[in-house]
Amino acid sequence: MLTFIGLGLFDEHDISLKGLEAVRAADLVYAEFYTSYLMGTTPEKMEELYGKEVRLLSREDVEQQPDWLEEAKTKNVVFLTGGDTMVSTTHVDLRLRAKKLGIETRLVHGASITSAVSGLTGLQNYRFGKSVSIPHPYESKRGVLVITETPYDTLKQNSELGLHTLVFLDIDKDKGYMTVNRALELLLEVEKRRGEGLMTRAVAVGIARAGSKQPVVKADYAEELKNFDFGKPLHILVIPGKLHFLEAEALVELAGGPGAILEEAE
Repeated sequence: MLTFIGLGLFDEHDISLKGLEAVRAADLVYAEFYTSYLMGTTPEKMEELYGKEVRLLSREDVEQQPDWLEEAKTKNVVFLTGGDTMVSTTHVDLRLRAKKLGIETRLVHGASITSAVSGLTGLQNYRFGKSVSIPHPYESKRGVLVITETPYDTLKQNSELGLHTLVFLDIDKDKGYMTVNRALELLLEVEKRRGEGLMTRAVAVGIARAGSKQPVVKADYAEELKNFDFGKPLHILVIPGKLHFLEAEALVELAGGPGAILEEAE
């Protein structure tokens, strides 16, 4: 048996009771934290609460050589991830691999950032379009810094439909955690190159440390928000589309947004 367990948003206490019971009943406990990371805890704190050794897996262990899956043929194995267990396509692929090996699988869901964003900002989840991820820029073979324009294209498409965009920010073992500030700088840089005006007039919402006792949620026009201090990671960004009047009020009252957005709401 292979049980996938989502750990929630911030620390070891976010695991559900059902998930905790499954961990304590397991023969082996594995975890990966490259797709998401619980900033309020450590593997040692998790082990103390769970009463089990937590074996950390690398990207290669999960995506390229998941040899440890064989153990689930004869043992009760648990696979831990941040957030909800099946949000990442990597985890869906892993479940399919297990099925092909004849391994029974089970899911124990956890709180997801995709639902937490709606709760923290007041933006309605049914008004979100396609999500996008912003990677760190990389240096080409010619020594030129390359900024991918795909996130901007997705924002533009969603904006034309009046939809909100959830923007995931890169986690890189060498370059670290991308901030809301850096993400906005990159989007504005792409806009400058293109000579377009989507971001300069857009409202943006930054969220830091969702799931903690004191998350930071701040809304403002993108040009202003890029200078706001969100503090420590993890960060996530939302670019709202057309706002319902209740969403606009929530951004003003709950996220300190500018009052002018009330006048633009429908």
